[in-house]
Amino acid sequence: MSERPSAARVRIFPPALPLVTILLGVVLQRWWPIDLALEPPPLVRYWTGGLIVGGAILLLGLWAVVIVRASGQSENPWKPTTQIVEQGPFRLTRNPMYLQMVLVCIGFSILLWNAWILLLTPLCALLLQRLAIVPEEEYLEREFGDAYRDYRRRVRRWL
Repeated sequence: MSERPSAARVRIFPPALPLVTILLGVVLQRWWPIDLALEPPPLVRYWTGGLIVGGAILLLGLWAVVIVRASGQSENPWKPTTQIVEQGPFRLTRNPMYLQMVLVCIGFSILLWNAWILLLTPLCALLLQRLAIVPEEEYLEREFGDAYRDYRRRVRRWL
């Protein structure tokens, strides 16, 4: 008899995907540069990209972690979930921490003015969805049934 998993079967360390996306974009830009016309002044790039990265980390990532921990749970996807969190950024997106990771990639693409990072970001989002989000959603549906399905109907996966 197969025992129900006590946590989501996430197959990757989620923060590794955006990190690899950014690093791969930097390497590809060195090997096969994509020249983006009309490069804005560095100060504009740094502020725009920095605000996106900082805003994503603070307003989505850190806020979500604080809310999850305040509920007595862990943001670690391999630990059991004891309740559905619907406060803070979880009212707007079911996956604020994963959305933060995608926005960080976009912010770094602007900060570094690197088209490769921007081109790789949808792949990063797809891999996050397939390897982390879907297993988490399957686990939450098994654990919470209708309560999770209701939450899923009210709140979008990304935005």
